[in-house]
Amino acid sequence: MRVLMLDQSWERIRDTLMKQAPALEPVLMHADGSLSLHGEPISPEEAAPAAAWANTDLFFDGPVRDFMVMCLKSTSLRWIQSSAAGFDHPVFSMLVDKGIQLSNSNASAISIAEFILSGVLDIFQPNAHRRQLQAARDWQRTHFREVQGTTWLVIGMGNIGSELARRVRALGAIVIGVRRRPRGDEPADRMASLATLLDVVGEADVVALCAPANPESHHIVDEDFLSRMKPQSVLVNIARGALIDEAALLDSLDRGIPETALLDVFEKEPLPDDSPLWNHPRVRVTAHNASNSDGFIRRNDELFIRNAARFCNGELPERLVEPDVVKESIPGNQ
Repeated sequence: MRVLMLDQSWERIRDTLMKQAPALEPVLMHADGSLSLHGEPISPEEAAPAAAWANTDLFFDGPVRDFMVMCLKSTSLRWIQSSAAGFDHPVFSMLVDKGIQLSNSNASAISIAEFILSGVLDIFQPNAHRRQLQAARDWQRTHFREVQGTTWLVIGMGNIGSELARRVRALGAIVIGVRRRPRGDEPADRMASLATLLDVVGEADVVALCAPANPESHHIVDEDFLSRMKPQSVLVNIARGALIDEAALLDSLDRGIPETALLDVFEKEPLPDDSPLWNHPRVRVTAHNASNSDGFIRRNDELFIRNAARFCNGELPERLVEPDVVKESIPGNQ
């Protein structure tokens, strides 16, 4: 069973992968886009992989164009494992249109949940000011906000939203969850629907956007939404830039609401140098970095090894995404 992957990914997981899936043959793509099989050069047509692993090594530092072109041209490819949670890049829709099965990943959920919690705590706790006082040898007490008793509106209660909800509830927060298709087991104190979302926005001390980009979530944070937020609230977006109307957000921030916006994703990435979001005093900008933890790659490797073994044994891989769900996603930044 031939599987297309990057050479550096193969080197990292080779021993464990071959124990779990000894029938697997790695077709290795190198930094220049060339291919090899058992150490010998091979053409894309000769390689004929049945599966592919599109992971972080590829998305951020690899020959992603060569890799995806090969996948799209392949007549043998049946399944692709992505290391991303989202699948709104057009290439994923093109792949499922060819009948290729797609698995996404939940490996980023823990990383992103901790990233959000850290960012909000940094606002609630004036740590930068405390360090300034220390540097100045200035003995002053500083006031801070508690998480206990705050209300968090988590829009998108999939893996990421659920991991966040579990953590903040453990600290005594109240969680209102929002999900298009509730399952009944969400770790929230109560659930709201998209239809009633605007009715609960005003209750939230923290609004965390964890939902996928699709027609229903496009610019879900607009002028009306922002006008209903609490004056001292925090808005967090780790999902996709398309969920926020950035012009409306800037206008609202200038009026003091929300108090702070923690933005890790944007409508255009990288964020243009001339974007006013860079220098706005109420905005914290990070570079699509919320999943970049020391555990993210390990969990993705473990998921791929598990799924590769299942695929080689004729079993369905985990985390298969329905083609219709992929196709309804808005093209965005992957």
